[in-house]
Amino acid sequence: MTHPTTDSDYPLSEVPTGARKGLFSTTILLFGFTFFTATMFAGGKLGMAFDFKTLIWAAVIGNLLLGTYAAVLGLIACRSGLNSVLMGRFCFGEAGSKLSDVLLGFTQIGWYAWGTATIAIVLVKILGLPEGLTIALMVLFGFGFCLTAFIGYKGLDLLSRVAVPAMLVLLVASLWIATRDIGGLAGLLAVEPKETMSLSVAITLVFGTFVSGATQATNWTRFASSGRVAVLSSLFGFFIGNGLMIVAGAYGAIVYQQPDIVEVLVLQGLSIAAVVMLFLNLWTTQDNTIYNFAAAGCNLLRTERRKTVTIAGAAIGTLLAIGGMYEMLIPFLILLGSIIPPIGGVIMADYFYGHKGRYPLLAEARIPAFNWVGLGAYGIGALCAYFSPWVAPLVGIIVAAVLYIVLFEAKKVFATRSQIARA
Repeated sequence: MTHPTTDSDYPLSEVPTGARKGLFSTTILLFGFTFFTATMFAGGKLGMAFDFKTLIWAAVIGNLLLGTYAAVLGLIACRSGLNSVLMGRFCFGEAGSKLSDVLLGFTQIGWYAWGTATIAIVLVKILGLPEGLTIALMVLFGFGFCLTAFIGYKGLDLLSRVAVPAMLVLLVASLWIATRDIGGLAGLLAVEPKETMSLSVAITLVFGTFVSGATQATNWTRFASSGRVAVLSSLFGFFIGNGLMIVAGAYGAIVYQQPDIVEVLVLQGLSIAAVVMLFLNLWTTQDNTIYNFAAAGCNLLRTERRKTVTIAGAAIGTLLAIGGMYEMLIPFLILLGSIIPPIGGVIMADYFYGHKGRYPLLAEARIPAFNWVGLGAYGIGALCAYFSPWVAPLVGIIVAAVLYIVLFEAKKVFATRSQIARA
């Protein structure tokens, strides 16, 4: 029996049965998380480089891989009641897990800074506000976006229930206008791409854009009432939700030859709607992002003061936004595609192979300071992903998982031989 912590979101322990959520609650929250402007920007780059048929294939393959990855981690999270940073204690060690805390926390605070900078810069541009207001708006949104995360799961859930349907209506309207402007499906299929990109790079872009988010979606799938709910909500959120963002961004780029979704909405005469969509789109991801940061921070500091860590994260994210994070999106995405997916690979191998599909209770587990098997598998997986010419995130996951199993068995053989030698 897991005892409740002082925080109803259980930052340092398993989520108990009484706090579990159903399919709608988990799915709507993950939709809010995956409805992200940066994903639409990535889709816009695909739309400039592919015809419509090839684009759909890239989106389907990339998002199916992403959804499957999120679903497997979601299943583990539901069964164990733990999120990725708490699972990190088992696969990296009590002290070694601080590595995953820092990496996962860093990625989320980077996203938070980018989102905070984006809303301020775009508002100044669209509304014709004085440039001098940019920093003030970054501070306003930097702390404002964290309010629902400060409340916790309930706050994230409530915002998503309002924002997701509103964003869906706007996207459908935008797609309808774009279809009308291009002359229907025939006109859409007749558009020739003006840029080039390989299918492998396209899949990497689709998969890599939100793989860090999929790795930390365990913060919500651990609240799922069953494994089925965790798997379905992950597939809905990441295959359908993220897929819709990719296709919507690409659709506008094909029709208007403009990869920026906000510019597309302005061209369609939806300027005010563009501001509303951007605000809702970013808020539903920003609060999830800073919530993720708080989860990693609580495990790093071994504190249950999640709300304090949330505010501290918002302050750091705001400072990074002011410091120029807006210009760093593409190199940031490339880095994330290398350093984050191997964490998921190690977690999956450790849970299904190392622990035979069942973790002991965290409070009762005897965890070493460092699990060198997990740390070694992660390090080599990350290096292989970084230097891979193929789909880097997928390479990182596979190499880390396979290497974990190899090192795990090698450690057992070494331990057996040491016992024989001592005897």
